[in-house]
Amino acid sequence: MKIIKHLSILCLAILITACSTGPKKSSEGQENAVKEKTSQTPSNYLEFVPSIVRIETFDKSRFLESETAFFVDSNLIVSRLSPLIEATNAMVIPWDEKTKYKVDGFVAVDRINDLVLLKTSQVIRPGIPLESKIAVKDQKSIYLTKPTGNALPLHNGKVAKHGNVSGSMRYSVTNKFRSQSYGTPVFAGEKCIGLGYADVIDYENRNLVIPSDLIIALLQKQNEAPQPLIQLKSSTDKATSEANKHIKGLLIETDYGNIKIRLYNKTPEYRDNFIALVNENYYDSLLIHRVIKGFCIQSGAADTRYAGKTDVIGWKGPGYTLPAHIVPGLFHRRGVIGSPRKPDRGNSKRRSDGSQFYIVTGRTYSDLELDEIAKETGFNFTPKQRQVYKTVGGAPHIDGSYTIFGEVTEGMDIADKISAVAVDSEFRPLEDIRIRRISIIK
Repeated sequence: MKIIKHLSILCLAILITACSTGPKKSSEGQENAVKEKTSQTPSNYLEFVPSIVRIETFDKSRFLESETAFFVDSNLIVSRLSPLIEATNAMVIPWDEKTKYKVDGFVAVDRINDLVLLKTSQVIRPGIPLESKIAVKDQKSIYLTKPTGNALPLHNGKVAKHGNVSGSMRYSVTNKFRSQSYGTPVFAGEKCIGLGYADVIDYENRNLVIPSDLIIALLQKQNEAPQPLIQLKSSTDKATSEANKHIKGLLIETDYGNIKIRLYNKTPEYRDNFIALVNENYYDSLLIHRVIKGFCIQSGAADTRYAGKTDVIGWKGPGYTLPAHIVPGLFHRRGVIGSPRKPDRGNSKRRSDGSQFYIVTGRTYSDLELDEIAKETGFNFTPKQRQVYKTVGGAPHIDGSYTIFGEVTEGMDIADKISAVAVDSEFRPLEDIRIRRISIIK
């Protein structure tokens, strides 16, 4: 039985040195190459140094991680989300001084592209100019490392490709990023084309850049008031959680039509998490990536927004999971909304994916089938549940094993249309079906 799968102005006397990331040459050839690269390097890279920082993250007083970040506006710093996902507070230390400044909080987040926009009121620096256009293949790419003495190292490379990498848009570059330089601004000419880091993709170390157009988009949707860093870890403050109790419902707009849903107050952590992701526009343009006729339709995987036809999808979440919350009395009747998870093997606590969800379209079952399922799973169906499964339908084989946190209130006909589409061997629709957006019904 197949169940849901997973898932940076120093004085002008500073000497600029260029660090080549290519193969070694003879000493004469290498010297000429360095001279050539240095002569082509704009001297105004020096003015960007004060706008680059080291960020240190903490869980209360416990140190977590440190990497590079940079100002994109006078009091706004862009960073990778990864080193902040478990943080309750953070400090930034500008490259041109030793003082540590407290981060007030975050004003925008893009979980799919691993970006967060941080605000600090304790230090003001000019923002590094961002390039809004996509850099072309073979364009020179440069990043800086912190000045040592009177030298500002420049590391040269070039843009190899722009495209989808593991579900996110990235540049692949020939620069070599080391852990201490993760989060660094990468330049092409006099503008920043994005934020650099390295990762292992398909058993290969890749040097990648999160494109600057994604940072610009993040700037455009920032909140006025900074939110506590702890909320990056799927938590919601008491006041917001209380307000969420009174939300009437949400509207899922798909390529096939609209589906209205409501979230249960019996599972508040799932309700609050879903609403928080909706407010971040997390679900916009994600695929309905798995359709199993007679069972469910599934969406919310972070790796589907930019996915190509042959990409392996459905395994990437928002960077966290949620504890199981199986409420007695809730069962997988047709129309309920649940949270997929990894199998019990390797997930003994049955923690759910942090963003994916399924809508049960289901089918009807006979008493004999229900008896067999009860024997196999150990879940005992009540007479009422049996009656629903025999007349309305659902997915009884996953009762007691997956968290249910909502239901469809209108638009099951749209879910049924999606459920009937042609799919491949991995249950992905042959023609892409997207969630255009999810919004809160006021």
